[in-house]
Amino acid sequence: MRSPCRKIKVFAGTANPQLAQEIVDHLGIRLGLMKVDRFKDGETRVRIEESVRGADVFVIQPTCNPVNDNLMELLIIMDGLRRASAKTITAVIPYYGYARQDRKAAPRDPITAKLVANLIVTAGANRVVTVDLHAGQIQGFFDIPVDPLLAMPILAGYYKEKGFQGVVVSPDVGGVARARAMAERLHAGLAIIDKRRPEANVAEVLHIIGEVKGKPALIVDDIIDTAGTLVEVAKVLGEAGATEVYACCTHPVLSGHAEERIRDSIIRETVVTNTIPLKPGIKCDKIKVLSVAPLLGEAIKRIYAELSLSILFD
Repeated sequence: MRSPCRKIKVFAGTANPQLAQEIVDHLGIRLGLMKVDRFKDGETRVRIEESVRGADVFVIQPTCNPVNDNLMELLIIMDGLRRASAKTITAVIPYYGYARQDRKAAPRDPITAKLVANLIVTAGANRVVTVDLHAGQIQGFFDIPVDPLLAMPILAGYYKEKGFQGVVVSPDVGGVARARAMAERLHAGLAIIDKRRPEANVAEVLHIIGEVKGKPALIVDDIIDTAGTLVEVAKVLGEAGATEVYACCTHPVLSGHAEERIRDSIIRETVVTNTIPLKPGIKCDKIKVLSVAPLLGEAIKRIYAELSLSILFD
């Protein structure tokens, strides 16, 4: 266990201040004092306004839109904490940006998920906590411990309370493990969408593997970006005889016309988490937000106390 003289401090970037406040409320402490602003030319300026010497510090900052600004802010905050003699620095990144570029899909492609991992380690992180990595192998891109927490228990708990009985649908082959885990928790059937993606943010549904006719369908994914795939899958499920279509994801990126697409679709409800804050203008009745603050707060508490995090995956 930690020595009683060791301090815990939690700082938050500007990407998701509401989630950060919920996390420190869960921990029963206050946010660390820090000022983040910009120079006239757009450069990020960070000032740590309290001592962190010898402290175990946690920095909460999802690298969501604007991705580059939020990523750079995270790196600068950690550099400041490292130079201020923090004992340990844990980067709590509820949404890990650039995760979709985790391999060379074509000649001369960069692998930005690895590049960002290198930047985070170089900036001073001793550990990373994140939620629902787009690809599990990204853990191996880091040379420091990574805790890839799961939002699945939160989402599954919601649908258990609703008494969902139907079929869980993976929108692609890559998400089968995620959908199967949800199906097992809900004691539901499983269906898989066979699709191809001719270009980024464009998907064409080819086949449905599994039976959805006469049953409610729940589409499960980690990210909803433009919602093009989601809405197309929902349409195909409706045409195949699904009685109702629901959707859930961890990270509501919701780029472009995503909100309008969801609103105009046959989807009854889309449940997301607050790893990413919804854009201020989004007021869609079909979108419901669940909080990951208790999950992240408990992870921080256990890391500080040097306890196992395995219970958080149950």
